[in-house]
Amino acid sequence: MKPRTRNRLGTALAAAVTATALLMTLSGPVAALPAPAAGTAATLPAPPPAAGTGKDWLHTEGNRIVDEQGHRVWLTGANWFGFNTTERVFHGLWSVNLDTITRQMAERGINILRVPISTQLLLEWKNGQAATSSAVNTWANPELKDRTTLQVFDAFLGVAEKYGIKVMLDVHSAEADNSGHVYPVWWKGAVTTEQFYAAWEWVTARYKDNDTLVAMDVKNEPHGKQSDSPRAKWDGSTDQDNFKYACETAGRRILAVNPHVLVMCEGIEIYPKDGTNWTSTSATDYHGMWWGGNLRGAKDHPVDLGSQQDQLVYSPHDYGPLVYQQPWFQGEWNRTTLERDVWDPNWLYLHKNGTAPLFIGEWGGHLDNGPNQKWMTALRDLIVENGIHQTFWCVNPNSGDTGGLLGYDWATWDEAKYALLKPALWQSGGKFVGLDHQVRLGGAASTTGISLGDLYGG
Repeated sequence: MKPRTRNRLGTALAAAVTATALLMTLSGPVAALPAPAAGTAATLPAPPPAAGTGKDWLHTEGNRIVDEQGHRVWLTGANWFGFNTTERVFHGLWSVNLDTITRQMAERGINILRVPISTQLLLEWKNGQAATSSAVNTWANPELKDRTTLQVFDAFLGVAEKYGIKVMLDVHSAEADNSGHVYPVWWKGAVTTEQFYAAWEWVTARYKDNDTLVAMDVKNEPHGKQSDSPRAKWDGSTDQDNFKYACETAGRRILAVNPHVLVMCEGIEIYPKDGTNWTSTSATDYHGMWWGGNLRGAKDHPVDLGSQQDQLVYSPHDYGPLVYQQPWFQGEWNRTTLERDVWDPNWLYLHKNGTAPLFIGEWGGHLDNGPNQKWMTALRDLIVENGIHQTFWCVNPNSGDTGGLLGYDWATWDEAKYALLKPALWQSGGKFVGLDHQVRLGGAASTTGISLGDLYGG
């Protein structure tokens, strides 16, 4: 089964030095570590003061995610990429204000943002190489003038807290590269497996007292086919390419620093059929799935986080036929066939069996009044009916094979796409529900959102 093209970054709006965004094609890797980017800061700024109330940490009970009082919560949001790319900051800051766009997302019910980042950028931050980025338009964002990429991230966490949005950090790629997600594993070039773990430890330590950052997605979409080298596998070994082992190792090292964060573990692409082992190079010996979407291996080889097992969440990705015409989209298909043939055997069984919560970290696409919209509606309804956690891909309009919730002006919302997503955003009594116990989703003056304190009392 051919891998999907993953042109999500496509031809992007690039960094703007002035108020006008310039168009350019995003491509090409950056220099290997440890060389810093231009404008490198001489030393790493002191860690920011802890933010948040310290009362918003989450854990799991069976297939639910709950707060510290045991109240059930529903994480429903979107992805906003850019920190994973060559620009090293959110895309869109070349034309829109950080505070404005974050407030709009909160007012529209996005209670968590999944933020892709690269291991390379985390290591640059760790090594005191945080640089300023020309992708920040300081006319639109005067408060970010002369800020390094690390300081922009810190500013974002402050804005997210103000509007009651929680954040999940996702290591999207090893290198700071707009196409970095295409590489199948979590190490590459100068970025070693140990550096991958060390980067996670460093960023966890920096924000360990900040309960705005509540979840860590270990690695985006490990993948690779039976004959690819390298490729991600899933078994009981301690091999470098065993993503189950990488999830356990990263997860335990993260939780040793902060035992309160959720650890998200995605799937892989292929998994051997019964009686087959990973040495086979025949495609017919494997079950194929989307990148990051195959969690069949968790049945026989579950991720073990030891005494912090109640911080584990499995996080598959799923897409529609406009991304790639998978075998299950050929011929007659509907939600019933998708659930029976695709979702159940690959990941939904974990929810139905009560093994662990599911968080669909990526799903989304273009509205086509056809097969893609049919798939998106079916998955949306499954999410709503089962209370499955999710972040929609994505806010960014410059995602080549899915589009975004925003138009290319980064100000106009795609109301039809938002209307499809809206039922999958946590609501109660006609208000959107946030994950902060004190701050309403949308901020103190919000008329559209409430806090967990409003919902549950206290």
